[in-house]
Amino acid sequence: MRILFLGDVMGRSGRSAVAERLPGLRADWSLDFVVVNGENATSGAGLSPDHARALLEAGADCVTLGDHAFDVRDMLSFIEQEPRVLRPLNYAKAAPGRGARLFQAPGGRKVLVAQVLGQVFMKRPFDDPFSALEPVLRAHPLGGLAQAVLVDVHCEATSEKMALGHWCDGRASVVVGTHTHVPTADAQILPQGTAFQSDAGMCGDYNSVIGIERDEPLRRFVTGMGKGRFEPAGGPATLCGLFVETDDRTGRALRLAPVRQGGRLAPSGP
Repeated sequence: MRILFLGDVMGRSGRSAVAERLPGLRADWSLDFVVVNGENATSGAGLSPDHARALLEAGADCVTLGDHAFDVRDMLSFIEQEPRVLRPLNYAKAAPGRGARLFQAPGGRKVLVAQVLGQVFMKRPFDDPFSALEPVLRAHPLGGLAQAVLVDVHCEATSEKMALGHWCDGRASVVVGTHTHVPTADAQILPQGTAFQSDAGMCGDYNSVIGIERDEPLRRFVTGMGKGRFEPAGGPATLCGLFVETDDRTGRALRLAPVRQGGRLAPSGP
C-alpha cells in the first residue's frame, strides 16, 4: 500500500498548498491512502469544520488533530458527525470523537489510523500515550484486520517520539511525529519493519518561526514581552510529510521517503 502522511497544516498558506498539490500527488504517486494533520489549519490554532471539509475534499482520507483539537469550538460537534477526523486517544476521557479508526482503502484493504499526545514539555498533563495505544494495537495486529497501521505521535520531545516509535516497532506500519513543525532527518525503517520519522514537518511558510510571522515571536524572545497576537505566515508554503510503501501481507514498511514540495525547502519525495 502506498501511504502519504502530511505534517501540521499551518494557516491559509498551508491549506492552499494542500489544496493545490495533494490532488496531483495522489495521481502521480498512485497513493492508496492519505493522512493529514490539520490541527493548525485555522488561523494557526485549531481546525474549523469548513477547513476540515476542504482538506478532505483535497484528497485526505483522514485528518488528525492534536493539542489544539478543540480550539475552534465548532469542532466539538463536527467531530461527532465526521468520522474521518480523529482527535488524540489520550486527549480527555470526556472528549467527543474518536482517537483511532479502521478505514477502508482501495481493493478491500483496511488502514488503522491512531493518534496520541505526548506528555513531556506539553502544557497539559495528558494521559500516558503508551497505555492509550496498547489496546488499540492489540486489537488490530498487522497482517490481521488491518493491512496497514499508522500512528501520529503529537509530541514536543524528540526522545518521547523515538521511544514510541521503538515501542510500536513491528506493531505499526508507520509511526510519524507531529507538533514541532520542523522536518527531522531521521526517516528510517526500524528493525521490526515500522517506518519512523521523529517529525514530518509542517505544511506552511518556512520563512517564519514555526509557521508564525516572525515579528511577534522575535519580540517576545528578545524583550520577554508580547505586543500582539501570533499570526500564521502567509508566504508560499512547503508541503512536508512522509511517503511509505507497505507490504499488504505483513503490514511492514518496504520503503519510505521524506516529502518536501514547493515553498523554500529543498524538494524531496519518492
